[in-house]
Amino acid sequence: MNIILLGAPGAGKGTHAELLSKDLKIPTISTGNIIREALKSGTEMGLKAKVYTEAGKLVPDEIVIGIIRERLAKSDCGSGFILDGFPRTIPQAEALDKMVKVDKVIDIVVPEDLIMSRLSGRRVCIQCGATYNVKTKKPKVEGICDHCGSTLVQRKDDKPETVKARLRVYHEQTEPLVDYYKKQGKLCEINGSNNIPQTERDIINAVEA
Repeated sequence: MNIILLGAPGAGKGTHAELLSKDLKIPTISTGNIIREALKSGTEMGLKAKVYTEAGKLVPDEIVIGIIRERLAKSDCGSGFILDGFPRTIPQAEALDKMVKVDKVIDIVVPEDLIMSRLSGRRVCIQCGATYNVKTKKPKVEGICDHCGSTLVQRKDDKPETVKARLRVYHEQTEPLVDYYKKQGKLCEINGSNNIPQTERDIINAVEA
């Protein structure tokens, strides 16, 4: 099954993509992680993307679409995949439709005040990209990743002024995807304000419906 997770920054897409991946035994493809790997390694694409990500803007379509096309061609996507962070624009969605058939689109809906609270507490592993929250998803040892033992940091794009810019971009460019997939009959809206276990159950029910 090919699944897309939609939702504003901080809605919980990364957390639920990871959980859904374990439940369905299909890979999660996070464009955010792929781009951050490129930033970290200092590749040509990473340097181009850095200007956009640090300003809270979207990376240009031609860069992101190329990354996704290569990733979906890998053998582990043969039984399906979960896309987290792609598509983010109508042109990206149209490009994806030409690559693969999308089965379900899950829109995780969360109020903006709760998003601001969540992102201010988010911490990310500098090595493996695992995400935590100082309030709702604490690591076993403060500041240390449970998975690889590396340091947890607050990303620049999780700071309040950048979050506000990211939310503006989301409303302008990504929110139209809700109607795009609703018209295709593939969209399921999920209340992401609930706790993680409840939201996970709601997503599984929507996927299996």
